[in-house]
Amino acid sequence: MRPNDAKGLDETDRALVSATQAGLPLVPRPYHAIAERLGLDPEDVKARLAALLERGVIRRIGAVPNHYALGYTANGMTVWDVADERVDALGEQVGQLEFVSHCYRRPRRLPEWPYNLFAMVHGRSRDEVEAKAAVIAGCLGAACRGRAILYSSRILKKTGLRLPA
Repeated sequence: MRPNDAKGLDETDRALVSATQAGLPLVPRPYHAIAERLGLDPEDVKARLAALLERGVIRRIGAVPNHYALGYTANGMTVWDVADERVDALGEQVGQLEFVSHCYRRPRRLPEWPYNLFAMVHGRSRDEVEAKAAVIAGCLGAACRGRAILYSSRILKKTGLRLPA
């Protein structure tokens, strides 16, 4: 949530954001559980969350897996040097690969950092991550002028902005 967007929330939306900001309940019917907790109808919970997404107050509703707990201990941010005029189109292609968890463009920091396309991949071994990076390299073809893999050394806190209590 963007900090200034919280000002325009009504009491119910604020309660809904507060109830979901740490994640949805891990139950078969999470929207029903939230509705019961807040004294709302489950369909109202879904509609309000959809409206908050539409307005850009919240950016997404999705799972945030702990890759280490799932056995994916070789996690690598692949970084790529591709022509700026092609980076958006190439990034779209790379982001569609089923093993890429997120893909985005970042500015270069020349001369030390020539990379402008980032794609996160997870594997059970470095060999697996390197094989996936080779698939990305195949997608990029001759447009790829350089690359590297930055391996994670620890898991970082995976939370977004929180509303004050």
